[in-house]
Amino acid sequence: MSERPRDPGREGGSNHKGKSGSSGKGSGSGKPPVGGRPKGVSSPKPVRSPKPAGTSPARTAKSAARLGKPAKPARTSARTSGGGTRPPVPAQVAKLRLARARPRLRLIAFGLTLIMLAFTARLLQVQAVDASAFADKAAVNRYITVPLAAERGTISSRDGAALATTVDAYDVTADPYLFTPKQTGVPDAPERAAALLAPVLHEDEQELTEKLSKKDTRYVLLARQQSPRTWTRIKKLKKEVAEKAAEAGRPAGSAGAEESAAGRAGEAADVLAGVYREKHPKRVYPNRELASSVLGFVNSEGKGGAGIEALLDKKLAGKDGKITYAQSGGRQVPTAGVREHPARAGADVQLTLDRDIQWAAQQAISEQVEESDADSGYVVVQDTRTGELLSMASAPDFDPNDISRADPKALGNAAAQDVYEPGSTSKVMSMAAVLEENKATPLTEVTVPNRLKRADRAFADDVDHETWHLTLNGVLAKSSNIGTILATEQLGKDQKEANRVLYRYMSKFGIGRPTGLGLPGATSGILEKPGKWSASQQYTIPFGQGLSLNAVQAASIYSTIANGGVRNVPSLVRGTTGADGDFTPAPEPGERRVVSEKTAKTLARMLESVVSDMEGTGTTAKIPGYRVAGKTGTANRVDPDSGRYDGYTSSFAGFAPADKPRVTVYCAVQNPKKGSYFGSDVCGPVYKKVMKFALKSLQIPPTGATADPLPVSAEKDRKKKDR
Repeated sequence: MSERPRDPGREGGSNHKGKSGSSGKGSGSGKPPVGGRPKGVSSPKPVRSPKPAGTSPARTAKSAARLGKPAKPARTSARTSGGGTRPPVPAQVAKLRLARARPRLRLIAFGLTLIMLAFTARLLQVQAVDASAFADKAAVNRYITVPLAAERGTISSRDGAALATTVDAYDVTADPYLFTPKQTGVPDAPERAAALLAPVLHEDEQELTEKLSKKDTRYVLLARQQSPRTWTRIKKLKKEVAEKAAEAGRPAGSAGAEESAAGRAGEAADVLAGVYREKHPKRVYPNRELASSVLGFVNSEGKGGAGIEALLDKKLAGKDGKITYAQSGGRQVPTAGVREHPARAGADVQLTLDRDIQWAAQQAISEQVEESDADSGYVVVQDTRTGELLSMASAPDFDPNDISRADPKALGNAAAQDVYEPGSTSKVMSMAAVLEENKATPLTEVTVPNRLKRADRAFADDVDHETWHLTLNGVLAKSSNIGTILATEQLGKDQKEANRVLYRYMSKFGIGRPTGLGLPGATSGILEKPGKWSASQQYTIPFGQGLSLNAVQAASIYSTIANGGVRNVPSLVRGTTGADGDFTPAPEPGERRVVSEKTAKTLARMLESVVSDMEGTGTTAKIPGYRVAGKTGTANRVDPDSGRYDGYTSSFAGFAPADKPRVTVYCAVQNPKKGSYFGSDVCGPVYKKVMKFALKSLQIPPTGATADPLPVSAEKDRKKKDR
């Protein structure tokens, strides 16, 4: 190959590799170089950046490519001696210079300033311009405070059996704000919700609508103390409504969508989102009517409405707590925090009642009231040694689980509330005064005429008779009114003094004084001061007309005699058990001696004659194997509505065993209209049933001692002495 001739105007040339070809003035080929400019057009000389030593041509090409410029061919030079090729010159690569930092910092600062301005503008909008609008939105998610009901204490019988207890239940509540058109998207959300809830809650639909439409409140009570089953039904209903609303709220074009999302959401809005529950335990009486007059009931406000529930309401109720939490859409927000003041459970109360004896007494009096077509009746059973009441039964009674169906007249405790003239059962107080004042003995002869004129009237016994010659024991056994008047006249030098003495003893027996039970509505009886006794009243009071008492007071009279002349204040509560589990006994009931033990034992023998002697009026109360003491009563009854005498009060009172008393039973029936109205016929059988059951239930055996009866007739007593 021949060497290309040199350009005569240059000492040496250079060869350029790459696509641009060579740029020499004399090419000798007659064609412009590849990629070169047209002949005759000069090309400006490029400014070359200094290139770091050792930079390769390839690297230079890559740098040029990144800068978007065509790669320059590397120049090579070769020097030869004697006209040879000039040696290549190393390629020089341009240095990459970094931009200065200050402009970038200015740009970042400018951007941050814009962001802060945006935040400031938004803050002004939220807190100043649109504050009310955002407050309304925040109202959907806010803290609310709801009460925590304390669990009410249990009421139990003396053996620990529950008579009143508490089970889980829920108040159904709502937030009216969540039923507004703004929150539900429909104008009739309260009406829709009420229509769904009314059949489940058994509430009036219109009333529910009014509650859900209330303004300026975030809390309304829809129904109290609903069972867990009812709340489960509501939850299921809420879920169904929410699912329908979610389905209706799908965007248009989704599977099955035939209407606009807004239209379907209006038809199937979630109108139950604002319904929720609060735990509110419910009072339950497992034995239904048993001891209902004693227990009372709890009203719709959760407070005791009668009986023990009302008397010990503060102890039983405990102390309610409260909880504050954030809610949204009727649901608690779990991550928003909770402030809770726990509720403190109420104390458990144990009564003195014996559940079995209470049942027997309630059955017996209910049957007798129905059989006699009477207005009402009561049975009181008392422990003679302690004064504890083992039973307080009333008829008619009621079911405290559903007081809406109860007769309002039956909601109280008639045995402690009803006052009435006791009749002959109060003669035992007159006899106690005569014996204690040593004015007579059981064997003192008393001549009893058929009529006795005193004050403005002539007094008689329950039956016409010839003149009776009785002992004082016989006067009590045959229940003679005239004989009792004659005996009590001996208490003083004149009638006024006799009245004062008799009043003092009756007052000691508890007549005209509180029973000590403290039950709501309990009466003290009526016993006027002797100075206020009318001319006839000073003769009727000794045989039980002209004074009034209740059944508990009447039973207490006989328990006093049975307890050796010491009166124990009747008691109904044995003690309480607090939240700490400690049992606190009730305070000891007060006691007071009324008559001497000798007088009490004498009276017990006299009362035994009423039942055991064939001439006594209480033979219907005999219990085989036991010595029984008792007294009948038949009194004119004051009608509580008219205030006039109308009908009778039949009664029977006594204790057993007569020689070692353990149990007192008192029965009274008001206004029996069918069959006999005498106390021996109406209440004698009731006394026998209840006393027999109580002796067996308490496992009290007969004493086995032989009775030593006192004579009834004075003539028989004289004959006995003559022998």
